[in-house]
Amino acid sequence: MGNKRSKSSRRWLDEHVNDPFVQRANREGWRSRAVFKLEEIDLKDRLIKQGMRIVDLGAAPGGWSQYAARKLKGNGYIVALDLLEMAPLDGVEFIQGDFREEQILQKLLDTLAGKKADLVMSDMAPNISGMAAVDQPRGMHLAELSLDLCREALAPGGSLLVKVFQGAGFQELLAQIRREFDTVKSVKPKASRARSREIYLLAQGYALV
Repeated sequence: MGNKRSKSSRRWLDEHVNDPFVQRANREGWRSRAVFKLEEIDLKDRLIKQGMRIVDLGAAPGGWSQYAARKLKGNGYIVALDLLEMAPLDGVEFIQGDFREEQILQKLLDTLAGKKADLVMSDMAPNISGMAAVDQPRGMHLAELSLDLCREALAPGGSLLVKVFQGAGFQELLAQIRREFDTVKSVKPKASRARSREIYLLAQGYALV
């Protein structure tokens, strides 16, 4: 078992080191290769605009917040949340904790100073066990939590960008999001690894239900 795991780890490490998106992130000073997923969606759909209030869920190590801060150029507001620590970023307010907890949720709402966010974005993913029967429900649950947060913190007309995993529960979540937003589309950015079941749902035009 240990030998299999070490082979798998070596294969992942080799792939990671040779990944053109990893190399580009290192060259350009980004915190993670995931930034290029957000960049592709943003450039195509003009998602991030100056003056926006943005909530970034599962933000660490901070690639998405870093990209959004560069786009806002100081004209806007970003609140990033994660269970893990995240090094400070200019233009980003970081809250460490679980937003399912009332205290952390209230801290988020307080940080927004009584205003609602224009965009909630989530690149959250579960710790992968390798067992689909375990990983899929965990992944879908995180996406559902992102939608739950929209009900607390997203302004009418706002947008949600959320990572989801194709499989059990996907159609039900998609139907729910369609009930609460004017438009929903799925996106598979080039920086998403081909073997990954991850896609992103971009929901726009939030309508309070």
